[in-house]
Amino acid sequence: MAADPPAPSAASATPSGEPPEAGGAGIGAGGVTGGTAAGWSDRFEQGLHPAIERFNASIGFDIALLQQDLDGSIAHARMLGVCGVISAQEAASLEQGLERVRSEAAEGTFRPGIEAEDVHFAVERRLIELLGPVGKKLHTGRSRNDQVGTDLRLWLRDRIDAIDAALLRFERALLLQAETHADTLIPGYTHLQRAQPLCLAHHLLAYIEMAERDRQRLADVRGRVNVSPLGAAALAGTPVPIDRRLTAASLGFASIYANSLDAVSDRDFTVEFMAAASLVMVHLSRLSEEVILWASEEFSFLALTDRCATGSSLMPQKKNPDVPELVRGKSGRVFGHLMGLLTMIKGLPLAYNKDFQEDKEALFDGVATCLDCLEAMAILFEEGLEFRPARLEHAVASDFSNATDVADYLVARGVPFREAYQLVGSLVKTCLRQGVLLRELPLERWQNLHPAFDADIHAALEPRRVVDARRSEGGTSFGQVRQQLERTRQRIFPGRPQDDPAPPAA
Repeated sequence: MAADPPAPSAASATPSGEPPEAGGAGIGAGGVTGGTAAGWSDRFEQGLHPAIERFNASIGFDIALLQQDLDGSIAHARMLGVCGVISAQEAASLEQGLERVRSEAAEGTFRPGIEAEDVHFAVERRLIELLGPVGKKLHTGRSRNDQVGTDLRLWLRDRIDAIDAALLRFERALLLQAETHADTLIPGYTHLQRAQPLCLAHHLLAYIEMAERDRQRLADVRGRVNVSPLGAAALAGTPVPIDRRLTAASLGFASIYANSLDAVSDRDFTVEFMAAASLVMVHLSRLSEEVILWASEEFSFLALTDRCATGSSLMPQKKNPDVPELVRGKSGRVFGHLMGLLTMIKGLPLAYNKDFQEDKEALFDGVATCLDCLEAMAILFEEGLEFRPARLEHAVASDFSNATDVADYLVARGVPFREAYQLVGSLVKTCLRQGVLLRELPLERWQNLHPAFDADIHAALEPRRVVDARRSEGGTSFGQVRQQLERTRQRIFPGRPQDDPAPPAA
């Protein structure tokens, strides 16, 4: 979208003094105001080179902002009428014409071509075709610079709400799995090495916490998106007696930009959004990696259902985890858009620059990718996988992840932790050499190792006892997990009693 020439005053938007009209409605060969020089003033004598016209146009993708452009234009027309810049009848005619364009778009008959350049000119051209000279008054007191900023904020505000709803669905899918597996164990890892056993619900709840932070970040970004630039005009404001706060309120904005230069040149909100979306994708990608590992034969912690897996064109035995693999791969697209936006903005002088046209495709694709991945991961956990509790139980019982509990056992009996740590490390090395587990050692051997060991050592090493011992707040004990589940349930299923079934996913 090119920077605008100054917006016309109310007087100059009348038929008097206008260039000769073509087509009977003031539309020339390629533009809004007439002549052969696209939408520009009489300073221009020739139209764009066809290749430059294609290169310059954004109508191919910014048509996605049509509804927001119509909403903003209706608010602007109403304000012009209230402020006496145009008559009430003219304001009503503009609103009716804009709603006609909306209806035509819904019917599929409004299909602007490349000659329109962008969605703003496309709407204005059609409005002039419908209303004649009155249609030329819509652009009074504004520029495409503040217009596109308004459209983009309206569009993104709605998409942030949609992503929040998608995150909530994802959280609910995780919670239902967590509730199902509140008593299931799973090995816990650090450095992808067996570390300590966990409650599976505790593991899944960690991702709900990540998603909740994502929602908080997006809500914070939404607050800065929800500021109106409309009325800042091209860069310096306008002498037309407009009421910026009236249009802001009618469009649901919480406030207006205090500085007109900042209003038309601020794209911080696009970067902030993409950074928040990138973290959403980071969290989805981390979970995807775990699902991919857990579904492998080497882990076999879960099985993929036919609803969310595909096969091989060659190997009939294969069942591939396409959903998490695609999510893991698509995260790079969103990260790339973040870097692209930062790079686009970093060298721009005030105020508007054509570079800003590049923000839309990045933003549109980033939003779509994030929404698609959230939906896919929610479906995956709703109906695309089944955990294998018996396999998980066996995995927990057949490793040395209870070694820390042996050290804790000694500490509880007065042995300094570092001494206990060294003693248990030596014991694990001996057990590995001999091919036995800690739980298989006889009591006599324990007592030969240290007199603090007693007959209850085998009970202390039992996996469920090990898990339930982690009773510190936020820990993995069954009691702590039940509390975490209840808090999460109340937050994302408000008003649902503990034993009631969850409502179906949206």
